[in-house]
Amino acid sequence: MFRSLSIGLAMTASILSVEEAAAACRKVMYLTQSYAVCSFDPAANDIRIFHRGRDGLPYAGFENLSRDLRQEGEYLEFAMNGGMYERDLTSVGLLVTDGIERKAIDRGHSWGNFYLKPNGVFFLQGGRAGVLETEAYIDAAITPDFATQSGPMLVIEGQVHPAFLPLSDSLQIRNGVGVDRNGMAVFAISLEPVRFHDFATLFRDQLDCANALFLDGSISSLFAPALGRYDNTHPMGPIIAVTRKIPGS
Repeated sequence: MFRSLSIGLAMTASILSVEEAAAACRKVMYLTQSYAVCSFDPAANDIRIFHRGRDGLPYAGFENLSRDLRQEGEYLEFAMNGGMYERDLTSVGLLVTDGIERKAIDRGHSWGNFYLKPNGVFFLQGGRAGVLETEAYIDAAITPDFATQSGPMLVIEGQVHPAFLPLSDSLQIRNGVGVDRNGMAVFAISLEPVRFHDFATLFRDQLDCANALFLDGSISSLFAPALGRYDNTHPMGPIIAVTRKIPGS
């Protein structure tokens, strides 16, 4: 299903210690379905949202991002597609990188998952992570370091999105992000097709996230060396990543 990235990328990622990798990423069984789950403390880990590289073009994938990072003395510990995007890989909704708003928040109505209201925003600010429904995010007047808008929300203040049906026959690979009660940013991707309702209750009931946001479906991609995942199947827009300094750099 997935094509491996270059050996050089895998070797760079192997700098991550076995102990750190095991603590961050794991496989979870929930309602007979399997998921890859990675959790990071935003106060202790360098979590960022990336979109364009040194050449001004969208990264489009993990390999290009990793190449840029290596030039800056850093390497990828974890990465995941980070929100919906247009054909030219620009974000559909809000995108903030390095404290600069690259695209404004979208409060409009249209078709597709992004507009299955309520949608929401994943943001990083001053060493903390958050997920809020779009209108709540606007009301909070947050000035994030990084932010990406996507949709729909999976869980809103402990409640599953009202449009999700427990017996829906819409099954897809899905990925999303939540923040648990300890402030950990929790990323999950299904390892087999799942329905929205089951994916939402995974975040609420298994991962302890009162708010969680859907990131995407069939294009969902993961870079997690600890789990042997180096996905390189689909081009992507925004990328959420955890990076580390290369020792000695």
